[in-house]
Amino acid sequence: MRAKSAVREADSEPASDDFKLDDFLPHRLAVAATRVNRLMSRRFEDASGVSIPEWRVLAVIARFGVLSPSVVGERTNMDKVKVSRAAASLVARGLLKQSQDPTDGRGRLLRLTRKGDGACQNLMPLARGLEEELAQGLGRAEWATLQKALIRLDQHVMVIDQPETLEAAD
Repeated sequence: MRAKSAVREADSEPASDDFKLDDFLPHRLAVAATRVNRLMSRRFEDASGVSIPEWRVLAVIARFGVLSPSVVGERTNMDKVKVSRAAASLVARGLLKQSQDPTDGRGRLLRLTRKGDGACQNLMPLARGLEEELAQGLGRAEWATLQKALIRLDQHVMVIDQPETLEAAD
């Protein structure tokens, strides 16, 4: 049965001869991001056992101080479940402390422990080193252009997505 379905797929006409997934920007961005994340993940796991979601949580709390999980999610563009799992793991390992939000009885606040601060201090040079390695694949001007282009693209996507977000809220 598998052979027949494979033959049918091979015999069918392509939907479009001009569309190439490898040239499609969203696909190329996703592939590049996946490869960079895998590289970063291996290095962080080897160095400290910290996953990429855990690193993002640590980094944003190190930068902004005490934050609620929802603010961590907003600042890292991670969903609630991913933030919750990462935070729970970091709390269990003594890198974060979780406490009740005094202004919201159901809310929680996250802050680095001394151990978490030390982990961040150890991981920052690793993160910067990886970024420098990635930048070496491009010229200085190309790297600067890429950084600016990604910021502008991200802002444009938020503008494009905003009407849909507002409609969904209604």
